[in-house]
Amino acid sequence: MEPDKNGGQPLLEVRNLVKHFPVYSRGILLRKLVGHVHAVDDISFSIDRGETLGLVGESGCGKTTTGKAILHLEWPTSGRIHFEGEDATEVFDIGDAKRVLSMRRNMQMVFQNPYGSLDPRMTVYDIVSEPFRIHGHVPRKQWSERVYALLKLVGLEPYHAERYPHEFSGGQRQRIGIARALAVDPKLIVADEPVSSLDVSVRAQILNLLMDLQKKEGLSFLYISHDLSSVRQISRRTAVMYLGQIVETASSEEIFSKPLHPYTMALLSAIPIPDPEKKVMRIVLPGEVPSAIDPPKGCRFNPRCKYATDKCRAEEPALREIKKNHQAACHYAEDFL
Repeated sequence: MEPDKNGGQPLLEVRNLVKHFPVYSRGILLRKLVGHVHAVDDISFSIDRGETLGLVGESGCGKTTTGKAILHLEWPTSGRIHFEGEDATEVFDIGDAKRVLSMRRNMQMVFQNPYGSLDPRMTVYDIVSEPFRIHGHVPRKQWSERVYALLKLVGLEPYHAERYPHEFSGGQRQRIGIARALAVDPKLIVADEPVSSLDVSVRAQILNLLMDLQKKEGLSFLYISHDLSSVRQISRRTAVMYLGQIVETASSEEIFSKPLHPYTMALLSAIPIPDPEKKVMRIVLPGEVPSAIDPPKGCRFNPRCKYATDKCRAEEPALREIKKNHQAACHYAEDFL
């Protein structure tokens, strides 16, 4: 495994992760397998301790499926996931309840929709204390104290514990979801579009909260988003996905200042600039995103890329290092240096 900057193993290492969903023909009695949705197709990356990796791309590119596959909320088709040097894929495959519970306690998820991820029949106290009952790591007599401490940590008040989810705004609900994830003292949080449904002002509050929690608790994040502005704010490194594959990865500073893949360039050109006088050259991609059931041959981006050649249509480019700590899956990435 690749060593992290502190000379140890990465906290999380994903290698050759694949997740395909079967597609069946319609039928009342018999259904026939007609293909597979290539949601995630052979991706690899790692996350160091205390690091945030941003995972960006268009809707439907496989970002959320990647996060769920890491946590085995969606079972991977193939590939290996190592957490703290332990083979998490093997742990979940064997299914030993104690080891699975321990692995799940260390890896948590904050879901995209704060309106759908909280049980409307449970009070905030019940929602945040439920992990204590499942994992048994907090004595029952300490539950109230711990719940109130978690609510305070995410910017809520103790009296909020007796309320129900419908009594809160979207930003407050997302804070409750974060408190629930923190209840088991995780080391990694997969944050799936945690601010996409929130107002701009509330969005900034949640991002600042995540960064503060990282400093206080030493958390690592896989931050999944299509909002490049928030990714730039919160992530040390950024990986760009297109149609189930990672096409570029580098430090966030490198990605935003000198992208080396045409798809990344198009994404960055779409970021709104808060200056009406400043002219921005938008890169408008032709056509639609190809079907994930039948991805294009060669480079998956070639039908929409103005730089595509016959080589791009025939050979799939490998994700390779173009310069130090900057990888891109493009045959002509060196031309953009």
